[in-house]
Amino acid sequence: MYNNGFVVGKFYPPHRGHKHLIDTACANSRSVTVMLVGRPEEAIPFKLRAQWLREIHPDVTVIEVDDVHGADDSQGWAKFTIQTLGYAPDAVFSSENYGETFAHFLGCRHIMVDHARGTVPCSGTAVRKAPFAAWDYLEPCVRAYFVKRICVLGAESTGTTTMAKALAAHYNAPWVAEYGREYCEEKFAGRVISDGDEEIEDHWDTKEFIHIAQTQCERENAAARSGSKLLICDTNAFATNIWHERYIGALSPEVEAIALAQRYDLILLTNVDIPFVQDGTRDGERIRHAMHERFAELLAAQTTPFAILSGAHEDRLREAVRLIDGLRANQP
Repeated sequence: MYNNGFVVGKFYPPHRGHKHLIDTACANSRSVTVMLVGRPEEAIPFKLRAQWLREIHPDVTVIEVDDVHGADDSQGWAKFTIQTLGYAPDAVFSSENYGETFAHFLGCRHIMVDHARGTVPCSGTAVRKAPFAAWDYLEPCVRAYFVKRICVLGAESTGTTTMAKALAAHYNAPWVAEYGREYCEEKFAGRVISDGDEEIEDHWDTKEFIHIAQTQCERENAAARSGSKLLICDTNAFATNIWHERYIGALSPEVEAIALAQRYDLILLTNVDIPFVQDGTRDGERIRHAMHERFAELLAAQTTPFAILSGAHEDRLREAVRLIDGLRANQP
């Protein structure tokens, strides 16, 4: 049993081979420090990878450092490690050939763990190349990053929820309902809302939209951990910001920041070419076309692919399935 175990790597991204390595270090050490090495240009931010490691291994100390030395500079990394930790660890646990030389310069033991990748046949390169093929070797928090997220959004009464439910049923995938609708139903419980109800606009403030956006994202991120490789979202924080503009008069930087933290693979915008249905909670029939144009304008200004769904529900569903199937076909 070593006092201070040490593991270093890119964890790009963390997988169950890494978990086996760190678990082995924990089983043989009183305390374990994991040093995550990263570069700014890497596709998966190393701050996020560190967050995942802390969730997967809450009992270890995770520190993040920039990739300041070459991969073959074991002596430089050993000196840097001692300076960073303030001490030399008692044992280095690794699955790599460099481990022995690195440990030598640290003046400690090297414990080789599953060098042949026989216990967990996985690598970070393999995960990045084909995450779905490596699905069984990923923890829920990492899987959530790779889930294909499809968001359906649009102006009032344009069939967004109907489409989200239909897609979830078609793919047997989880879907996340629109929290904003739930919030409105509670907020205006017992009140019948009609088109052009000006008083409704006076009952909103920015904090409510921030809450709606945050809750929508929290529910979406939780659903992404279900194990499914596909997630259907009925609206998102991006749409919440457009509704903030509709009721408050301007887009919200706070809501925008929440929206930018979310990633989608495809956004489906439902068109306004179907009849408006008043359900007692809607007040936007008179501005429905203008809202649709605003959605399209702002979607065109961002980088996520989007498509407009038009026509009868069956036509919309057929087009949505075609687009999603094409997206999935390009995913190893």
